[in-house]
Amino acid sequence: MQNYNKDLPYNNMPILPPKADIETRIILKKAISANKALAELRGWSFNQPNPLLLLQSITLQEAKASSEIENVVTTNDELYQALSTPTASYISPSAKEVMHYKEALWHGYKKIMDDYPLTINTFIELFQIVKKRSDGVRKLPGTCLKNDFNEVVYTPPDNEADIMRLLSNLEMYINNDIDDTDPLIKLAIIHYQFECIHPFPDGNGRVGRIINVLYLVQKKLLTFPILYLSKYIIEHKTEYYRCLKSVTEKQEWENWILYILSAIEATAQNTLNIIKDIYLAQDEMCKSLKVEAPQIYSKELIEILFEQPYCKIEFLVKNDIAKAQTASKYLKLLCDLGYLDVIKKGREKYYINKSLWNILTNA
Repeated sequence: MQNYNKDLPYNNMPILPPKADIETRIILKKAISANKALAELRGWSFNQPNPLLLLQSITLQEAKASSEIENVVTTNDELYQALSTPTASYISPSAKEVMHYKEALWHGYKKIMDDYPLTINTFIELFQIVKKRSDGVRKLPGTCLKNDFNEVVYTPPDNEADIMRLLSNLEMYINNDIDDTDPLIKLAIIHYQFECIHPFPDGNGRVGRIINVLYLVQKKLLTFPILYLSKYIIEHKTEYYRCLKSVTEKQEWENWILYILSAIEATAQNTLNIIKDIYLAQDEMCKSLKVEAPQIYSKELIEILFEQPYCKIEFLVKNDIAKAQTASKYLKLLCDLGYLDVIKKGREKYYINKSLWNILTNA
């Protein structure tokens, strides 16, 4: 094993694949259950009549949680206001950063769907969108990661040539389809390697977590980028960093891989439960409205209300459901019937789908 010193740039970090045994019996057993949970999520979301309904809400919650890991904290109120009215003057800088994450995730997803594999160029594009800057891979030395006590815990590679060499190796590993290692095991290795290369001046964690879900889409293990991994990392943050450290210092891969497999399994199950709850709430509203307000009921109206918790009059107008005055009456009636709450922010009125809001904020 190569010498490692947390105070020195890790320019000689091992390339992939790892030399250690990454397919131990316990890892393979865990991979089976993680794959099963992921397959159930993929199948259930794919077979829904309008799977795109899920993407706004679930990807935004992932964006919020992923940003929170890096101390970019925003409220759900701020977030959905930013989604509904992105140019409003009252949108906080943190909410804007979360929206940048969502934008980057969608950019990467569209590239994968257009048959562009994950490459260094994709990594750089994701970074540029997340951070809204035009540079790329770090060129200057001096980057180190510190804990809350200002102690150095890790010093990533700081030589641009070494960073590019390691990224090229990572790109080859990601796209090596001859390698028959289980993709979920590979995901754990890819995530570790990207985090430790730490190629960008900022936003590495967020870019790395976007790469995670895009890799699953690239490997056709997910149809849509709806795995909500960041919440698990927040809830098991100490273990996350402990396992990362063990790989770096001792090349002990097993606990790290098991951690990621557990995260995938738990997250797939949780995301599936969220999806089922959303569709159940949507179905219940459909049935109730047909009885309570048949004059305003339409499939299109229900879908607009479930795209995200915050709705505006203009959403109904843009989707040809009703003209502004009629749309206002529809939404007021839905408030009177108890389906929506209304709040005012600046000049905007937001109509909040109470059932969808409760599902997402309690997930």
